[in-house]
Amino acid sequence: MEELPNNSRREFLRKSAFSLVAGAVLPVSGFAGSEGNDIVKLTILHTNDVHSQIDPFDQNHPKYPGMGGAAIRSAIIRKIRNEERNVLLFDAGDIFQGTPYFNLFGGELELKIMSHLGYDAATLGNHDFDNGIDGLVKQLPHARFTMINSNYDFSKTLMEGKSRSYKIFTKQGLKIGVFGLGIDLNGLVDKRHYGNLRYLDPIEVTERISAYLKLRKKCDLVICLSHLGHLYNHNKVSDLVIAKKSSFVDLIIGGHTHTFLDEPVTEVNMSGKKVLVTQAGFAGLRLGRIDYFFDRKSGEKSITSAAVMEMKKSSEI
Repeated sequence: MEELPNNSRREFLRKSAFSLVAGAVLPVSGFAGSEGNDIVKLTILHTNDVHSQIDPFDQNHPKYPGMGGAAIRSAIIRKIRNEERNVLLFDAGDIFQGTPYFNLFGGELELKIMSHLGYDAATLGNHDFDNGIDGLVKQLPHARFTMINSNYDFSKTLMEGKSRSYKIFTKQGLKIGVFGLGIDLNGLVDKRHYGNLRYLDPIEVTERISAYLKLRKKCDLVICLSHLGHLYNHNKVSDLVIAKKSSFVDLIIGGHTHTFLDEPVTEVNMSGKKVLVTQAGFAGLRLGRIDYFFDRKSGEKSITSAAVMEMKKSSEI
């Protein structure tokens, strides 16, 4: 990215702000790294609830004719990576279940395709346990990306040691801390399929891990990959609840409720700071994108776009 003169950094951030958060500048404490350009752009791409939808929907589908599919997503991701220096690609769970591909191959094909597309990390959804913990463990060697979950205690299951509670990614001096939250499987998944897995309170886990990532590890951005669901009409913990009751999370990438958000929702956390909450529907119909700009000298970050692209054929791809 071309370096900006010192006197134009703030003007650049102001003018380039997207309508979602026009002109918003959020402070970042303890900016990590000082080498290179003063402005660093970070592009976050995300999916959720793809549900084994490897092919596009049929052309005769009443709602999504010819839309979706891994090939189209691959082309768009490749185009973005060719244009941007710092890209991270995440998935918020329910990779498995929904088409005959899962019934035939048990998740192998889905994880191989995600690896080919260059996913950096994913969290686990309830349907990822549909073939049991042993079925999930059997397929994990096909994933060349990190499975992250922070609130499932796998210590008495075959999943012990097969996932991580968090991971820190480094992009051009930026430190991006990522952790994951899964939904309570009780009532959603047959007990035989998750066995001795122990569910931990996602609110308590979020505060503990996000504080560790922000304060101890000095992460410039803390991201939660969540399969809790966007919003409920009762007291069930959702992404919006996590946003409000956390202190150190910057972005929640959600799943489970198949919520199509044209732009992220903004909540205010316990520290009085803004948290973005987003979700990209289901079946790979959309690819979520959020661009951050970090100012090395001032230690500020600005959200300059929050775009969601439809997964359909385009002459531009």
